Amino acid sequence: MVHYSKLQVWQRSHKLVLAVYRASQSFPDAERYNLTSQLRRAALSVPRNIAEGSKRVAPQEYARFLNIAEESLSESQYLILVGRDLGYIPKELARQHLRETSELLRMLQGLREKIQSDG
Repeated sequence: MVHYSKLQVWQRSHKLVLAVYRASQSFPDAERYNLTSQLRRAALSVPRNIAEGSKRVAPQEYARFLNIAEESLSESQYLILVGRDLGYIPKELARQHLRETSELLRMLQGLREKIQSDG
């Protein structure tokens, strides 16, 4: 099995985490324990679950962690929309993040289906 850090989906999701952290730095202080925290945790959950799942022995367990990563990525998409609609994330930046999350969802689904079929 390939080390998780060599997977393109992990590398790109890690970059998304860094971008989300940068984008959310300018959120209002009142959002520190709400939107800022939720968005960061959801985005961080994606590469974290890819990494954790890659160390599971059974392919079904790895696939379950990849599914959790997909769920967290979908949550991130929604929270980016909220940030955009509240004016916290510039529209073009939100559009870039949403495009990337959509691509990452396709990549995660493909990896999960491959792991499930190999198992």
